[in-house]
Amino acid sequence: MYSEYERIDVTVTDGIATVTLDNPQKLNATDARLHTELSTIFVDLQRDSGVDVVVLTGAGRAFSAGGDIDWMQDAIDNPESFEQTVVEAKQIIFSLLDLEKPIVAKVNGAAVGLGATIALFCDVIFAAETAVIGDPHVSVGFVAGDGGAVIWPQLVGYARAKEYLMTGELIPATKAADMGLINHAVPAESLDAKVDEFAQRLRSGATKAIRWSKVSVNIGLKQLAHSIMDTSLAYEALSNRTADHAEGVAAFRERREPEFQGR
Repeated sequence: MYSEYERIDVTVTDGIATVTLDNPQKLNATDARLHTELSTIFVDLQRDSGVDVVVLTGAGRAFSAGGDIDWMQDAIDNPESFEQTVVEAKQIIFSLLDLEKPIVAKVNGAAVGLGATIALFCDVIFAAETAVIGDPHVSVGFVAGDGGAVIWPQLVGYARAKEYLMTGELIPATKAADMGLINHAVPAESLDAKVDEFAQRLRSGATKAIRWSKVSVNIGLKQLAHSIMDTSLAYEALSNRTADHAEGVAAFRERREPEFQGR
C-alpha cells in the first residue's frame, strides 16, 4: 500500500504506523511530490486495518521546513498549476480530519508553514524543546491559506493567531506548549521515548472508543474547515500572482531581506 510513496516512509509495528516525511536533504520541505503524497497518505492509513495509531514525524533535523522554494518559483512561473495545488491542499486537511485513528505528531525539529499546519491538525503534539513552529507564509508575500487560518485560532485564540499569522514569527516549542499551541515540549533526547509511551497507551486502550471520541471532537473542526478552506485558498492563489510574492521568493533564494511594496 505504501511502496509507491517517495517522500513519505511508513512502517507499521503492532498496530502503530510511524509515518516519516522523508526528504531530509531539504529539511522535508514540501515540494510537488510530497504535496501530492500528503493528499493521499491519510486516506491510505484510514483504509489500513492493521493500523490503530499513527505517529507523524520528519526525517533528520526537521519535521518540515515549509514549502520548497523551487516549487514556489514554479507556481509563480506557471500559475495555472496552482489549481492542482488547491485541490490537493483541501484533500490534505480534509483527509487528515477524516482519519479516525489518533495521530500523534512527533515534532523533532522545525515545523514551518504547511509543516506547522499538519502538525497542529494532529490530535496530540509532542515537540523537542529545541524545535520551533510557525507559519511564515507572509514572509514570502503569501497568504496562510492552506489550513493555518483554520487551526491557529482554535488553539490559541484569534488575537494570538492573527499576530503570528500576520508576522510569520517562529515560536520556540516551550513557548508553544505554554500557550496551548502544542501539548508537550520535552527534551530532545526524551522525545522518542515520550511519544512511544503515549502511542502505546493509545494502542493498548479501547481503540474503538478512542477513535470515535476523536471523531466526535472533530465534527466542529471539520465544519469550520469546510467553511474556511475554499476562501483562504482562493486568497492564497491570488497572492501567488502578486509582485510581493515574487519578490519574497527571489529574496529567499538570494538570501536577502525582501523589499515588499504592497502589490
